[in-house]
Amino acid sequence: MTMNNAENRVSGQLQYEAEPDWLNLLRKRGLNAVSTLQLPKLEKTNLQRWPLRQQGICRKPELVMSLDELPESIRKWVYSDNVLVQRNSGPLIKHLTEELQKQGIILTDLETAARLYPELVKPHFMQAVQTEENLLTAQHAARWTGGAFIYIPEGVHVETPLQTLFFVDESDTLFMPHVLVVAEERSSVTLVENTMSLDKIVAVNQAVMEVFVGEGAKVNVVSLHQLDRDLIDLTYRRAIVEQDGRVNWLIGEMNGGKSMSDTASILKGEGAGSDIKSILVGSGRQTMNITARTVHIGKNSPSDMVVRAVMREQSTAILNGITKIEKGASGANGQQTEKILMLHPDARGDANPILLIDEDDVKAGHAASVGQVNPEQLYYMMSRGISRVEAERLIVYGFLAPVVAEVPLEGVATQMKALVEQKLGQIKEIDQASISE
Repeated sequence: MTMNNAENRVSGQLQYEAEPDWLNLLRKRGLNAVSTLQLPKLEKTNLQRWPLRQQGICRKPELVMSLDELPESIRKWVYSDNVLVQRNSGPLIKHLTEELQKQGIILTDLETAARLYPELVKPHFMQAVQTEENLLTAQHAARWTGGAFIYIPEGVHVETPLQTLFFVDESDTLFMPHVLVVAEERSSVTLVENTMSLDKIVAVNQAVMEVFVGEGAKVNVVSLHQLDRDLIDLTYRRAIVEQDGRVNWLIGEMNGGKSMSDTASILKGEGAGSDIKSILVGSGRQTMNITARTVHIGKNSPSDMVVRAVMREQSTAILNGITKIEKGASGANGQQTEKILMLHPDARGDANPILLIDEDDVKAGHAASVGQVNPEQLYYMMSRGISRVEAERLIVYGFLAPVVAEVPLEGVATQMKALVEQKLGQIKEIDQASISE
């Protein structure tokens, strides 16, 4: 492996070769903030008790020229011809069809984009997620590597999905991908983002995704995380939506280890809209702290969020749903629902719906529930000749259906269902042939 964009330390400061001055200054700003900031304070979760070791060593691979050169274990997860794959700390392949290139669409790693398209990257990078928010964001600003930059020009509608796939296969690796999506006015795009691990390794994922939705634009994001139990996932996803724009999030938290994610939509313009749908399945002794947030700033801005969790064994889920309606956001309508289904008496769930409203002329509502599988439903189904295992499976799928049914791509929907079954212990290994059908 080579270190094309080597990281060095000079007088306690980070230096990255071949990066523009403005980006080096931002990295140094993040590094300086690290010494003064604390870990984020989460509801009923103390991150200081998590084994957050050093971010690891920067390991960048040699680029490959063809999708056929990808490892089979990765190639079978690729859905699109328009894909960027990152291995450990850097890009492994970047592929965008000539047809999309002619439309002015950009899909490349973020480090390359910062050099080639500074006029597009600089106004947006670390603007939705701020460097000084907390220790994690400062560390990310200082040491992120690889990542992806997706740019959709004004009025361009991308009919085929774009895909980013980040995987880590070496322990103690610097794994901090940053995804930046810029969709100009009246454009549209669907992005599928996969984050996964291979082999039994120990690492920490500190990822950030920033999405900028222009006036009248529409961005769909499908984000599936499937890291092994010895990896910790710390992810921020945030969108800023302008007038009449819309962002739709579909999140699958299928990690095996400790997980913290914060997915937020900032509805800045009048008529801006957001839809957040998320499912998570917990197993073993893992802890998952999942936050979904919508901030209404513009008038007549609608939002909806639906979060469903299924917890096995001694796993714990903390779900935080936050709808904030700012003063002046008249006509806003914010709705949210969080539900947790526990399949084991030792599983734990906590749903925290929060409404923060500073405007009178609005609509807002929330619902939350935490409970075990209904024994009467089980008894009824078993009395009709259905085994207990199959009855539980059907109940779980009925519980998750409001989210899974919204997956826009058949291949991704199949993958999500397979990941759910794997986490529920109903299958030991995902049948990749069925996913690719």
